[in-house]
Amino acid sequence: AAAGRWDAVTRLRRAMGDREIKKQPGCSWIEVEDRVHRFIAGDSSHPLSEEIYAELLKLGRQMEKSGYIPDTQSVLHDVEEEEKGHMLFYHSEKLAIAFGLITTLPKTSLFIVKNLRVCSDCHAAIKFISNISDREVIVRDSNCFHHFNNGVCSCGDYW
Repeated sequence: AAAGRWDAVTRLRRAMGDREIKKQPGCSWIEVEDRVHRFIAGDSSHPLSEEIYAELLKLGRQMEKSGYIPDTQSVLHDVEEEEKGHMLFYHSEKLAIAFGLITTLPKTSLFIVKNLRVCSDCHAAIKFISNISDREVIVRDSNCFHHFNNGVCSCGDYW
């Protein structure tokens, strides 16, 4: 998909479907007040979904003013650039972070667990979010711990 070979991607996805092989969906968790909250990309089933999405929109505007540009190369689907940006905007870790921002006190560190590797766009976005929100955001993905603080990640952007 990264090479733009969409015909091969279609054949592979069809073969996976025929063999009932399913891709594991990206999922993120955050614990707030002794309760674990689970998010899947684009999910709107959480009771605070409206507030979460409103917070994401607010963050998106602040991030753009600070120079954030979505890394649409992370989206491995044959869709328009605008749709790719939309798909990136609602990744599970971003939903979990937005939830954490609206349900915890200012300056509270946020700890997110993700079942897959954080994509390059989310990594860049979380750096912006940590700076804008003045929060430490710790993300444990399938590879390592990322400590985001003041717009910098502990991995040195090597993950």
